[in-house]
Amino acid sequence: MRKLIFLLLLVIAALPMQAKNGATLTADAPEVVVSGDQFRLTFTVNTQKVKDFLAPSIKGFDVLMGPTRSQQSSTQIINGKVSSSSSITYTYILMAGKEGTYTIPAASIEVDGEKVFSNALTIKVLPPDQTAGNSQANQGGGGSSSSRGQIAGSRITDKDLFITATASKTTVYEQEAILLTYKVYTSVNLRQLMEDMPDMKGFQMQEIQLPQQKQYSMEHYNGRNYNTIIWRQYVLFPQQTGKLEIPAVTFDGVVAQQTISDDPFDAFFNGGGYIEVKKKIVAPKVVINVKPLPVKPANFSGGVGEFTMTSSINAKEVKTNDAVTIKLTIKGAGNMKLITSPEVKFPEDFEVYDPKVTNNFDVSRAGLSGTQTIEYLAIPRHAGNFTIPPVEFVYFDLKSQSYKTLKTEAYDLKVEKGKGNADQVIADFTNKENVKVLGQDVRFIKLGDTTLTPKGEVFFGTMGYWLGYLIPFIVFVALVVFFRKQAAENANVAKVKTKKANKVATKRMKLAGKLLAENKKNEFYDEVLKALCGYISDKLSIPVSQLSKDNIEAELTKHGVAEDVTKTFINALNECEFARYAPGDENEAMDKVYATSVDAIGKMENSIKH
Repeated sequence: MRKLIFLLLLVIAALPMQAKNGATLTADAPEVVVSGDQFRLTFTVNTQKVKDFLAPSIKGFDVLMGPTRSQQSSTQIINGKVSSSSSITYTYILMAGKEGTYTIPAASIEVDGEKVFSNALTIKVLPPDQTAGNSQANQGGGGSSSSRGQIAGSRITDKDLFITATASKTTVYEQEAILLTYKVYTSVNLRQLMEDMPDMKGFQMQEIQLPQQKQYSMEHYNGRNYNTIIWRQYVLFPQQTGKLEIPAVTFDGVVAQQTISDDPFDAFFNGGGYIEVKKKIVAPKVVINVKPLPVKPANFSGGVGEFTMTSSINAKEVKTNDAVTIKLTIKGAGNMKLITSPEVKFPEDFEVYDPKVTNNFDVSRAGLSGTQTIEYLAIPRHAGNFTIPPVEFVYFDLKSQSYKTLKTEAYDLKVEKGKGNADQVIADFTNKENVKVLGQDVRFIKLGDTTLTPKGEVFFGTMGYWLGYLIPFIVFVALVVFFRKQAAENANVAKVKTKKANKVATKRMKLAGKLLAENKKNEFYDEVLKALCGYISDKLSIPVSQLSKDNIEAELTKHGVAEDVTKTFINALNECEFARYAPGDENEAMDKVYATSVDAIGKMENSIKH
């Protein structure tokens, strides 16, 4: 009990304390720093009516400066409503000391006569990078300070950028969950990363959904400090025994390298530009040793993991032809998708329907967990007292490495003779309209007019008989003529591409619009460039590889495109390439590029002459 109270107090201390007047004091600092690095520690209170700020004792770090106090105020008018906010920030400049993990306790401040406490912080200090010139890391950009000074053309080695593939376990039982993680380590400015996952033979694979906005964190590995990120994670279930291999995966990376200008004035004032360099990274293969399960019981469900089971029945006293429903709920973690539903042994004269299964699973780093609900429906046709025996669920428990059997309770069912009706229950259960039952199971007889044909009357030789041959023949000839004409047109590949150029470009711009809405910057610009270059390639019958801004302008002039329309199209290409790396509001830049590109393609479609 004391341990529980102590743990609760620690959790409360780690949270920012909010006063009755709504004031909060929030502490903020990097989670990971490098020994010898300088960083900011800030304490922000969301009001300016404060006094007596009391800083905590800071151990493990040298205080170079602080606290400096700054005030911020803002006013907003939305739909005629005026709202304002103000805050005060106390800033310290600290220098990290020896490697280790340190805790900065809560600070306090007085607001309207009431003490407000901040959250505590935990900061990990990494040892210095052993590689010269790589002692600091760029927290937000996915590359170190050395990567910003990297000269274009310098070789990116496997120590600068690599990906590890790790399995949570390398020796497992058949059907036991494995967490497979691909983690990126980089000391360069990594901009893009793409891969095609190979076929995982012998495994059932389920991908874990990771946040779209990936955040890098620092890690010390083999004497160097890297920006790291978990790129992909999968839960694997081995389907066979023996040594199974998770193949090596090839990733295609794009790294931004800085260029150095020959002009010293340009280099001094502009600092050079960046070019993109492609780099192939191979994540190593992983070998998994899969052990067979012990001799399986006859009623083994196929479940491997840890499970519980509960059951319920809708009624224990019913009338004949009433519906009896038993519901089983299997809850746990393991290969939930592969388990076999247990069998409910209803009495022999019950009419039994196929069970209805509802799954509610979650995939996480702990594996596949959740619940499986199974509903069994049966209809008693005769009166009497019946017993539904316990339901058994046999699974392999990974903790004890043995088979365990879960049992439900037995149900005693009393059925009285009556006029029960399960039609609606059956319809809801099977999602089908049930056949109406009358009296002693006599099926309803369909009523209606009957058409009779006189004896001796035959269809052969009638008008309908000959039309049955003639109409298909006419349709066949018409289709042959149509498709021959279509094939002749399609034989001219250049003409087909030219006709479909606008359609393909429109499709790509629609995809770019979706990427714009999802704020996927790099994918958006790639798709816009594909739309613009692909449109010109198809329209002018010039391969994309041979396109350049100069020959595009010359070819458009050759095809009679007006100078202003040509200029609009070239500007769209330039804006797309420039906006990708330009500073400023990314959303505004992407909106502008999208609108300019749509306008350029629309004007071009009405200007190119063939």
